[in-house]
Amino acid sequence: MIVGIVQARMSSTRLPGKVLMPLLGRPMLARQIERLRRAQRIDRLIVATTVDPADEAIATLSSELSVESHRGSSEDVLDRYFKAALPHAPSHVVRLTADCPLTDWKLIDRTVEFALAGSFDYASNALRPTWPDGLDVEVMTFAALETAWREAADPVEREHVTPFLVRRPERFRLGSLEAEVDLSAMRWTVDEPRDFEFVSRIYEALYPVNPAFTTDDILAFLRQKPELLQINSGIERNEGLQLSIEKYMKGSSGE
Repeated sequence: MIVGIVQARMSSTRLPGKVLMPLLGRPMLARQIERLRRAQRIDRLIVATTVDPADEAIATLSSELSVESHRGSSEDVLDRYFKAALPHAPSHVVRLTADCPLTDWKLIDRTVEFALAGSFDYASNALRPTWPDGLDVEVMTFAALETAWREAADPVEREHVTPFLVRRPERFRLGSLEAEVDLSAMRWTVDEPRDFEFVSRIYEALYPVNPAFTTDDILAFLRQKPELLQINSGIERNEGLQLSIEKYMKGSSGE
């Protein structure tokens, strides 16, 4: 079994409540789940949220969408992920985040197939970023996830789930799926108000015509409207991870 786990919480630092912000009248997370359900290589989808009272809304939405949810630690996301997957004893876990409503189910399937074909412990299309930020997919064996859960002590490795694996290529077989054309300068994730504006413009243009619009459809639209790329330009990729590293480094230095 291959389980897809979507990380979701209301307490985003940069854009609180973003996962339930409305895209064409539906919560952003609901729009993303609609897209994720098109993936053929995910057998079960789980929303991993926290025990914080504010995240009751996420658990309620998941139930309304007939998607299983798991509630765990807000800080130890690795523990939350592992315990969400544990009851299902999957062979692999696909890590996804709730702030990527342009997620590409075809790319998810392709990454899963790449991971299986290469017998990788961990495979991703973001080890060397070549896809738009917001299409990231991480696939790991459950055994590798369990090893990380048991051994990771670094706070960054607990908060961000997969750094324990990525930082140890001597222990884990890592696979990098790269695009034919480098599209990494494009930003399709939602961390800032400008990001949400960009994603909203994409949905407004494409969803009414074709709810199953693809990455190719988005790229074709952006070729017609290249000015939209300026809406959220200049935001650093993986800024959240970098902020976590800086936070813990300051703590260790006594600042």
